[in-house]
Amino acid sequence: MFSELHPEADPATLDAADPLASFRSEFAHDTEDLIYLDGNSLGRPPRAVLDAVRRVTDEEWTNRLIRGWDEWIELPSRAGDALAADVVGARPGEVLVCDSTSVNLYKLAAAALDAAPKGRRVIVTDDDNFPTDRYILAGIAERHGGELRVIHTDIDEGVDPKTVAKAVKKDTALLCLSHVSYRSGAIADMAAITERAHKSGAKVLWDLCHSAGAVPVELDACGVDLAVGCTYKYLNAGPGAPAFLYVREELQTRLRQPMWGWFSQTDQFAMGPEYLPREDIGRFAVGTPTVVGVAAVEAAVAVTARAGVAALREKSVRLGAYAQALFAEWLAPLGFELASPDDPLRRGGHLTLAHKEAWRIGQAMRARGVIPDYREPDRLRLGFAPLYNGYRDVHEGLSRVADIVRSGEYEKFPAEKGQVT
Repeated sequence: MFSELHPEADPATLDAADPLASFRSEFAHDTEDLIYLDGNSLGRPPRAVLDAVRRVTDEEWTNRLIRGWDEWIELPSRAGDALAADVVGARPGEVLVCDSTSVNLYKLAAAALDAAPKGRRVIVTDDDNFPTDRYILAGIAERHGGELRVIHTDIDEGVDPKTVAKAVKKDTALLCLSHVSYRSGAIADMAAITERAHKSGAKVLWDLCHSAGAVPVELDACGVDLAVGCTYKYLNAGPGAPAFLYVREELQTRLRQPMWGWFSQTDQFAMGPEYLPREDIGRFAVGTPTVVGVAAVEAAVAVTARAGVAALREKSVRLGAYAQALFAEWLAPLGFELASPDDPLRRGGHLTLAHKEAWRIGQAMRARGVIPDYREPDRLRLGFAPLYNGYRDVHEGLSRVADIVRSGEYEKFPAEKGQVT
């Protein structure tokens, strides 16, 4: 299927034939020599996002002051509608940009558990889900008199729908999983898992942090109830940019989130004594939105929309397949192992490699101008962001890795592990 993406293929020729190659120039680069393979943690800044931030601070805030709220107050829902249409396959009025992923996960999971029928007090997740997700779900279960049921997932191959099906029973209120595994990049079968959970009467909450902007997502087509996600990875909205949440339209008036704030109040500026939540996606807001951050999200989504998620996915798969071919030729003989699904179509936007010296190799890579991401146990994640990464990045990046290991250059770096993000 990817026979042309062999180790001898000329990366310059591949880049020249890339229909998305022109997008690279739309991103700010400190140096072209840096091989950035960590867009699955934090994306590069699009110039359009930097312009949007400057517009808010230098023009709107400076010139309009408080009058800016005439437009700003609609930003979270406007950016949410853009995400719905161009990134996550939802209907207008089902996505809101607000808060952080963790806060949004808490709001939606708690609301789902509170609304569950009597006898349904179990939340199901897996042991390879992102740690924050597991911590939040455990806290909700404890606080609300529920139970967290944790299933086992192979950290390289991802969630098994059959294992999920066995765990979701008549006592289950909510199933919460990541669509793309943060560690291996394995893609879960959203449609099949959601359908199976619904047959048991459970609601489903998907974490889209490693999906949004990297793989096609069809929340409405899959019948998904709830979802959350971040905007600073493949969507490139900037460090700490506001997250988003999705609530299926039919559920919006049936769920009551636990954080009652004035931005979710029906008559917000009446400042009345009683809390009456809105009957649309706005009921899942809390407080004043971060205007600069949401403006950045809106601008970032517009860049992704112009490229098109389908085209981004096609290039992402090809970059991953090319990296896999180079891995087999150059890195497997040096002790690296594939720690992601072998099939490129079963992976999201990153490829994970395991090596017993991964920590030191990662430090050496950074010193040589290749930025990867480290995750336990002994894994290097290589994220390929199709808007700005090209085949040359993959070829040169993996070439430097091979040279680092062959020469023993990594041995100069400390084996003691430090902080990773």
